Amino acid sequence: MAGPLTREQILDTTEQVLRRFGLDKTSVVDVARALGVSHGTLYRHFSSKAALKEAVAERWLHEVSTPLSAIVENDGSALDKTRKWLEKLIHIKQSKALEDPELFAMYNALAEESVESIGKHINDLISQLTQIVGEGIQAGEFQSGDAREQASAIFFATARFHHPALAKEWLSESIKNEFEQVWNLLVSGFLKK
Repeated sequence: MAGPLTREQILDTTEQVLRRFGLDKTSVVDVARALGVSHGTLYRHFSSKAALKEAVAERWLHEVSTPLSAIVENDGSALDKTRKWLEKLIHIKQSKALEDPELFAMYNALAEESVESIGKHINDLISQLTQIVGEGIQAGEFQSGDAREQASAIFFATARFHHPALAKEWLSESIKNEFEQVWNLLVSGFLKK
């Protein structure tokens, strides 16, 4: 391997090895072999196999949250931004599941092992939504109240459409209509009357 080994190279290679061997059968030695380095070299970057897998999971979760942050920063009404944010989250998760179901299942299992990463990811997503809801409350568009509490309620009320454990339900022909029903109910609850 030419040049110093980078974190990104290790994570890219780990993803490839995970894809080839699966989550349970992949070892640090497999990743090191694919990189052409000793497994000791990898331990200089990651303290354990668990730390390496956690870093892969965190990167995957970051790929979900990053495009959503752009919506938070955009101009527009809080209602429009909330809808766009939810639609983007749903699109990202459902696209990943439909385009490569095996890889999606592997990442889901990997993320489930990384309890801390999942908690941080959910907190980050709810924080983004809290910012939008807070803007809506401040602008008088949404009912007054605790923005974080309202954002959490919106996030969890729509979990059926974005929680990986429910991915099989996303294939239902009625899923879009069901989202519309949930959305309309949410709107009737948080819009200022």
